[in-house]
Amino acid sequence: MSELKRTPLYDLHVSLGAKMVPFAGYDMPVQYPAGVMKEHIHTREAAGLFDVSHMGQVILRPKSGQIADAALALESLVPVSILALAEGRQRYALFTNEDGGILDDLMVANRGDHLFLVVDAACKDADIAHLRSHLSEICDIEQITDRALVALQGPQAEAAFARLVPEVADMRFMDVATVSWQGVDLWVSRSGYTGEDGYEISVPASFVVEFAKALLAIDAVAPIGLGARDALRLEAGLCLYGSDIDTTTSPVEGALEWAIQKARRSGGERAGGFPGADRILDELANGATRRRVGLLPNGRAPMRAGTVLYSGDKRVGEVTSGAFGPTLGAPMSMGYVASDYASVGTVLEGDVRGKRLPVTVAAMPFRPSNYKRQTTKRDQ
Repeated sequence: MSELKRTPLYDLHVSLGAKMVPFAGYDMPVQYPAGVMKEHIHTREAAGLFDVSHMGQVILRPKSGQIADAALALESLVPVSILALAEGRQRYALFTNEDGGILDDLMVANRGDHLFLVVDAACKDADIAHLRSHLSEICDIEQITDRALVALQGPQAEAAFARLVPEVADMRFMDVATVSWQGVDLWVSRSGYTGEDGYEISVPASFVVEFAKALLAIDAVAPIGLGARDALRLEAGLCLYGSDIDTTTSPVEGALEWAIQKARRSGGERAGGFPGADRILDELANGATRRRVGLLPNGRAPMRAGTVLYSGDKRVGEVTSGAFGPTLGAPMSMGYVASDYASVGTVLEGDVRGKRLPVTVAAMPFRPSNYKRQTTKRDQ
């Protein structure tokens, strides 16, 4: 087994009493002394600071100098409208394969003269190889290795971050901006993976400890580990690549068709032209045979990944993620069921250690998300 990598914040995690575990090839904090439950609630009520430096940061710079060329090039790999992405904005995207499966999910930002991508930690080497294999003639592709990435999430994230950098308060959900803190450029997006308002912040690795300590010095901010992050994203109905979506799931099966804009659908001005288009466009028109759904077990025991779902004696699906939801106050899961059983309110049974227990198909997110979508002064 290869040696685990460490993020630039490793020593800080250890000094804060974190329990470190292997994750996506890195030694990462799963929890701090407060514990997963308290960390979860703190993020929902105040602000949590997450180390996400294990994720991949990539710049696509068009050789022509025209950002539209980079956008159109990336559109050959994703079923998403990148050309329509305005400068200073970000959107969710999916790399698909020729079978219509999902290679990874990612965030794409238009930063004026280049596109900035944040890709999944476990897939970043494959993603960068994929980009280089297909886009190198049109774009210079640069993996950013000298910057860390942190996320500040929760209802008090804006107030906390604005104490250090006041202008971030004017950003809205999915805005991106470069701001300065103590002479250092921070690449900021107003986004996250918790269902809360917040920011993801790319920081030069040599300054990230100082920056993290400045945030943690604010009373509302506490360090949060991977354990709470997983329950937070599950309550928010957000997928984990490798668990809830992978090469065997299509965007439509994964209930991610909201990420495919009209321009890339049948009849759109740039319809198709991405890997797996035939299958994906057909499923958009006619539906898929199975769907990712929310699931609420009727008892107190979580139904975890691998739990088989039945309707009577018929196997109709499987759980892909499951945990207790601290905010929900109950267990929650997501998984795939045959489309005939995907309607909210459908009661199924899950096989938990040989015992059939009732579970109900439910809408996601399991609790309302709190993104800052309202207009700001510059939109008026």
